[in-house]
Amino acid sequence: MSDSRDPVEARADSGRDLYEVSTWEPRSLLDSLSVFVYSAGVSGLRLLVVVLALAILASQFVLGGLGAVTDPIVGTFTLLSAVPALGLAAYVWYADVTSSEPLELLVGTFALGVLFAGFAGVVNTVVSVSLESLGLMFWGTQILYFFLVVGPVEETVKLLAVRLYAYRTSKFDAVVDGAVYGAMAGLGFATIENAIYIAGQTQGIADTFNLVLAGSGITAVRALAGPGHVIYSAFAGYYLGLAKFNPDRAGPIVVKGLIIATVVHALYNTLSGYLPGVVADITGIPWFVAFFGFILVYDGVFGLLLIRKISRYRRAYREATDEAPDDEPAELTEFDG
Repeated sequence: MSDSRDPVEARADSGRDLYEVSTWEPRSLLDSLSVFVYSAGVSGLRLLVVVLALAILASQFVLGGLGAVTDPIVGTFTLLSAVPALGLAAYVWYADVTSSEPLELLVGTFALGVLFAGFAGVVNTVVSVSLESLGLMFWGTQILYFFLVVGPVEETVKLLAVRLYAYRTSKFDAVVDGAVYGAMAGLGFATIENAIYIAGQTQGIADTFNLVLAGSGITAVRALAGPGHVIYSAFAGYYLGLAKFNPDRAGPIVVKGLIIATVVHALYNTLSGYLPGVVADITGIPWFVAFFGFILVYDGVFGLLLIRKISRYRRAYREATDEAPDDEPAELTEFDG
């Protein structure tokens, strides 16, 4: 492994002062000011991102009809639609063989997943409207839209929900923690996305019977779609965790995770829009039955791959903790923090 130090530092006597020669730490007033300005700038940028996300969410409530979720019936449907995704996220949390993640970090990541979904909504809408206005939104370009816009954008904002908060804490102390927080970000994203769809489908329906009828249908569809977001972002989150403990290769590792999540996500969007209809036409079964079967197979395959990846980590952790000498606890730092 190459020495990352400057040649002067590498060859100098350990007692020699190399401040601003080849090393640096805050000593002067200007140094302290520089540290403060940098820290304030980074913190201010994070705060700005959250404020912008809040503004988008507020506009969706006021202008986009999302306020309909405050109706008890619509709100109940929204909660029910998130149950399958919640169950999957809970399993990923349970499968974490290392120390349990704090509730405040899980909730905070979920909340950021909800908030940052607005960024994806804006980008996706602008691109799709632009393509439609130019007459370019047809079958071929729609697939490109899924792979080049929807998948990358949505998976990036979900990963940002992890990176902005949980990733920076000392509690993010194992690779597998990335999958846990990624799953929570996916749950947040799925919940607000479900709410938008359900509110849109039930908007303007005053009659309770028709409201329940319309809401139950879209809720069932969204309940099936929700777990996918957990799976995609858990994959990306796992690689974010891997990147944290491999800083020399962090960039490519994060990109690999995003590519996996994007491809799985975009492939789902592509196939779910066509395959259930084709199966229904060929077999004569109802579309919803074909859609349900497709979801079970698709999410089942990639869900099992996710479980397999987490299980491999669990085995490695147990082997490492069982084989390590009792007097060498430092060897387990990556896992146990």
